[in-house]
Order: sequence, then C-alpha cells, then structure tokens
Amino acid sequence: MRLGVLDVGSNTVHLLVVDAHPGARPLPAHSHKADLRLAQLLDPAGAIGADGVDRLVATVREAVEAAEDKGVEEVLPFATSAVREATNADEVLARVRDETGVDLKVLSGEEEAKLTFLAVRRWFGWSAGKLLVLDIGGGSLEIAYGIDEEPDAAVSLPLGAGRLTAAWFQQDPPDPSDVKALRRHARAQIARTVGEFTRFGNPDHVVATSKTFKQLARLAGAARSAEGLYVQRELKRKSLEDWVPQLAAMTEQERAELPGVSDGRAGQLLAGALVAEGAMDLFGVETLEICPWALREGVILRRLDHLPTS
Repeated sequence: MRLGVLDVGSNTVHLLVVDAHPGARPLPAHSHKADLRLAQLLDPAGAIGADGVDRLVATVREAVEAAEDKGVEEVLPFATSAVREATNADEVLARVRDETGVDLKVLSGEEEAKLTFLAVRRWFGWSAGKLLVLDIGGGSLEIAYGIDEEPDAAVSLPLGAGRLTAAWFQQDPPDPSDVKALRRHARAQIARTVGEFTRFGNPDHVVATSKTFKQLARLAGAARSAEGLYVQRELKRKSLEDWVPQLAAMTEQERAELPGVSDGRAGQLLAGALVAEGAMDLFGVETLEICPWALREGVILRRLDHLPTS
C-alpha cells in the first residue's frame, strides 16, 4: 500500500510518501515540505500567532492534496514539540481538523525518542547491539538507549536548534557572550540526564539522526546526500569542536554558503552544533554514525507492524 506520513515539526511540515508492505523496507515515493519554523513563531505568551496558524492550515491542506495526487491510501499525521508546547495547542489542532479534515496526533517527547529509536534499530539491525541514539530537532533533543526495539531509557529535552536560536541569539553573527551562555545552558540540561543512560553500560554504536547532524557531518567531510542512503557517514567530535568557533564567527548568510547547509537551516546551525558538541562530550562519544531513518520512518514502521501480513 502507499502510505503518507505528515510531520508537523518545529521547523518544517513534511509529507513523506512511501510504498510500504509488512516485513519489507518502505520505499520513498514522494516528498513534499514547507519551512514554517513554528518554533520561532511563538508569541511572548507561548502561543502560535494567528499568521502562523493560518500558514499551518494552508500548508496541511496543500500536503493533503499532494497525498491525494500521489494515490496515498492512508495518511499518518502527527505534530511534535512546537505544537505540543504551544499554549493554544488545542485551538490550533481544532482549526487544522475543522479546515483540513486532518486530526493531528501530538507526540510526547518520549514517544518521539522511542519512534526514532525504532527506526534506527531497524536500519542497523540486531547485530548492532546496544544503541545510543541522538536526535536534534527544531524544538527538542531526543536521546534513547537500548538493545531491543523498545529503548531502556528515552528522554526529550527542550534543546532544539530552532528554539534555542530564537531564544538566545539576537545578533548576526551572535554575540560571543550569548554563545558561551547557550553552551553552558545546553550542557547543564544534558548533564542532568547522563546518569539515566550510563547506568546501562557503554553502547556498541552511537547514532545520530536529523538534519542538524547530517549537515554537521557533511561539513566535517561526510559524503553528499546525492551519493545515496547506503554510504556510511559519521561525525567525529574533534571535527565538530574545530567547526563550532568557525560557525560562531559567521553570519547566517556565510553559513548558508557552506557545503550541505541549506538557507532555511543556516541560522540554526550554530545552536545545533553547540548541542551536538555538548552531547558528544558529556556522553564521552568520539565518533557517531549518521542514520538516514528517523522519526517519520519510525511512525511508518510502527504502522506497518500493525497491518495484517496477508
């Protein structure tokens, strides 16, 4: 069957269409996305403003039309931290449902971490052993650890690249004192959770997903996305530590000119790099592997697990 997963994230609204069958690898058939940056559209009271809600409704409507055009039999719609934490979340969800017919499921941070972990486990297989998985989104950082498909520990922290950029950086390039302050803040948040994971022992593989990690790995010399999903990509902490001060000294436009960095993500890249560097340092990770599958694939895989096999 042809499935669509509609991801209303903190940065983008992304419809991923796949050809899916129980027991088989879902094959991407179409991708439709729009950069809304909902995490940066919250007003001082923490609500998504009227313009942001209007844009969200219009974007979801476009995604539904795209899914219909591509012959999608079922759409799996969900929203993450930007909608989850908005003070007017119920109102936003009601407008989307009333005007588009889409009933967005709001995932908790723990559910995000678990579904991302499932996708990574299926990608690497059982032989990969114990996995530590890191995922930096626009609104939150998810961390999960385990040896099975269900992680032994999973947490979500409010350390998304878009959220932090909006809250901490007011200048371009950012003031060095703001960079130092964000660095301290991110590390303090991550450090509170390290003990929840280290008690399980050292992982056999440390894996990262998300656009932020993929772009950081590309800066550090990883293969371009055009070279395919199955090329092994990794990010070394030493390379990341070398890049952080360079990114801090650049303007958003200068970052956008770097290899693999998109215009829409350039402004958030420094905040994401500070979180990534802090996580790798505090967890004692020298090298991590990049997984092409993440939350959207996890949602699809979970749905396939509940389909009849015949």
